[in-house]
Amino acid sequence: MTNQTAAEGKDNKEETLGLRTADYYFDLPEDLIAQDPSAQRDMARMLVMDKETGQLEHRIFKDILEYLEAGDTLVLNNTRVIPARLLGTKEGTGAHVEVFLLKRKEADIWETLVKPGKKLRPGARVVFGDGSLKAEILEVVEDGNRLVRFEYQGIFEEVLDRLGEMPLPPYIRKKLENPEMYQTVYAKYDGSAAAPTAGLHFTTELLDAIREKGVHLAFVTLHVGLGTFRPVKVEDVKSHHMHTEWYQVTEEAAEIINRTHREGHRVICVGTTSCRTIESAAGEDGLVRAGAGDTSIFIYPGYRFKAMDALITNFHLPESTLVMLVSAFAGREKVLAAYEEAVRLRYRFFSFGDACFFH
Repeated sequence: MTNQTAAEGKDNKEETLGLRTADYYFDLPEDLIAQDPSAQRDMARMLVMDKETGQLEHRIFKDILEYLEAGDTLVLNNTRVIPARLLGTKEGTGAHVEVFLLKRKEADIWETLVKPGKKLRPGARVVFGDGSLKAEILEVVEDGNRLVRFEYQGIFEEVLDRLGEMPLPPYIRKKLENPEMYQTVYAKYDGSAAAPTAGLHFTTELLDAIREKGVHLAFVTLHVGLGTFRPVKVEDVKSHHMHTEWYQVTEEAAEIINRTHREGHRVICVGTTSCRTIESAAGEDGLVRAGAGDTSIFIYPGYRFKAMDALITNFHLPESTLVMLVSAFAGREKVLAAYEEAVRLRYRFFSFGDACFFH
């Protein structure tokens, strides 16, 4: 085979797999981006796709009960969104600045995103609210983020609850009247800069009905970073630098997931964050191991899933890492055809939008 022929063969393979960012583009009218959460969580619409045949069904979310069988396990991310957006003034000049909490590094030291960056160089100090919270910029790190040390009296989380604002994705322009609508009903551990939005569709009553059917619930934690909204700016998918996020899988969750597979049942992830968590914790033998750490797992077509058998998720941004993950699981062409149908039928997209079930 000549070099040219080999190169052409490689290009054709990459086109089939979908290893170019442009392979994940679809046309999305702006008015389909949901600006408000559903008034009733489990009454959002749900597009159901059989990943083998590509066949679609149009349901509402609480119908998910019909697709679950006794012995199956739902994996849910119990992270809780913190009021990570802090508005303050630069000490000495009074300039207005924004500090966005990304990741706790030590007790009072956080990695943050700051605006405007040029005003906040190492040594700069920021005052928030009545002065009960102050911050010093320690250093500039990767991506221009800043390490910041906070000073306060009392308990940091209580100060943050008083002074911070709930972060919302950049494509949601309306202020959220009830911040709890951007938390799952099972949110437990503080740490996310964004909600694991597939879980927003569940109500306590629906979860009770799921348990009564004999379906197990396995709770894992992944603190969602802002990188989840970062666009892919490279042409070659493989060259994309994935952000890292902290996750934890408990012994109990690992045992539930592994037992489910041993007994011949399905492990169904609620959201891409739950998927990335258990795939990070799974070995090549398919066993999920308990533990905690950082993951920068990037799932795109060609990836072999080790632990997930089905996926509940929302509709994602064109050319995003999340639509690539869904395509790796259900097939790029089938997923894009399903998205095209969803646009035609005016499903609601993104964080506050409708759901998909790929099985």
